[in-house]
Amino acid sequence: MKKQPTNPYLPSWEYIPDGEPYVFGDRLYIYGSHDKFGGEDFCVGDYAGWSASLEDLSDWRYEGIIYKREQDPFYDDSKDQRLFAPDCQRGTDGRYYLYYAFTREGIIGVAVCDTPAGQYEYYGHVHYAEGTLLGRKEEDMFQYDPGVLVDDDGRVYLYSGFCPNVEKIPSFKYLKPNPYGAMVIELEPDMVTVKEEPKFIVPCEKNAAGTRYEGHSFFEASSIRKIGETYYFIYSSELGHELCYAVSNRPDGGFRYGGTIISNGDIGYQGRTEPLNYTGTNHGSIEYINGEWFVFYHRQTNGSPYSRQGCADKIEILPDGSIPQIRMTSQGLNAAALPGIGEYGSGIACCLMGPGGACNIPAHTKLDDTHPRFTQEKGTEADKPYQYIRNLRDGAVAGYRFFDMKRLQKIAVCVRGDAEGKLLVSVSPGGEAAAEIPIARAEQWSNVEASFSVPDGERELWFTYKGDGALSLKSFELLS
Repeated sequence: MKKQPTNPYLPSWEYIPDGEPYVFGDRLYIYGSHDKFGGEDFCVGDYAGWSASLEDLSDWRYEGIIYKREQDPFYDDSKDQRLFAPDCQRGTDGRYYLYYAFTREGIIGVAVCDTPAGQYEYYGHVHYAEGTLLGRKEEDMFQYDPGVLVDDDGRVYLYSGFCPNVEKIPSFKYLKPNPYGAMVIELEPDMVTVKEEPKFIVPCEKNAAGTRYEGHSFFEASSIRKIGETYYFIYSSELGHELCYAVSNRPDGGFRYGGTIISNGDIGYQGRTEPLNYTGTNHGSIEYINGEWFVFYHRQTNGSPYSRQGCADKIEILPDGSIPQIRMTSQGLNAAALPGIGEYGSGIACCLMGPGGACNIPAHTKLDDTHPRFTQEKGTEADKPYQYIRNLRDGAVAGYRFFDMKRLQKIAVCVRGDAEGKLLVSVSPGGEAAAEIPIARAEQWSNVEASFSVPDGERELWFTYKGDGALSLKSFELLS
């Protein structure tokens, strides 16, 4: 079977959250922060470049490290300094400008390169005309998660903001978080000098009461897109796990709340209130690829908030400009369901729950051993670990969407663990089992199969473990 795009879209051993997708020429580029498997905090790596040909979105090319934190003049190796979520824009001079929040200084850095994924060089920090850095004046708001737009007329807009509710999360008080909401700052054509004072465009939780934003106010993760004559501001809401959007007919104000695009727990979809997946921070945007619109977001892995992976799913922009909320899927950048035949790694699950369901994974916490998690270990090639699901206990569930199933007769799984029981396979969460796969204790990966017959068509797959001990699932195979 030809290799398919799946979620996560990058190799399963890579951790690039906060993804800003852009099509430049005939390739799709991702600009994101850089987490680590087993990391102890967010964004511990330097910026890594990845791109894929529009002709094969399963074949991602590693472009190398495109920018290092030590290139910023404020870098101090005695301090815990990191590169947080970036954005990139092609300037009117044809060069590519990478905007980034450097550590927790509340300032925005800019690097520049002649190509989308070459070696970026430090260009400057966003500053006022008289030289003071944006974020350093007494009245300035904390600058974070930059989103940038070079409009059709060449005008440049920087979007920024960080609005935690410090009454709920008092540890953020020292950062002087923004008490108003998301802001936009017009820049000069040099891409780095402030032209106009910040304007607030989307309210934070404190100011959203009684507005359409209430319950979905701005938290962080500013991103901006222009589609036709409409500006779409995409952001992470006060709930943390969802990406929302607001629209306007101008770039610097008048934004109206549109709705939720996606939640990394499927919360809100058709009224759902309980997560179907472990939730955490979310950050991303939308991009038009091969005639279809996709939303890019991230998921949590390793039972931790610090090992996040980029995912993407197809969305629809309706004639009235609205974007209906979608569910997470396993199919990623496929515009249609995955082939319902062949072998798939277990790590493409879009839903994962423990015996008691799923939950949020906030900062400074890790899941205990009652919960399953995506994890990884080294394979035959030391530099290319493979991903799998570990610690499926009695009642734990892994779900996959969607497969174009035709004339299936069997299903096989590759499993191991100190576990004894059965894997029930259904085509809906909690649905009637269409297959029952016996599970026996095994120290090494073992293949087990069972009869499996479902009506042809686009289907989901849900695996529920029933039994003793803890089971690991490496892969499954659909057989005709």
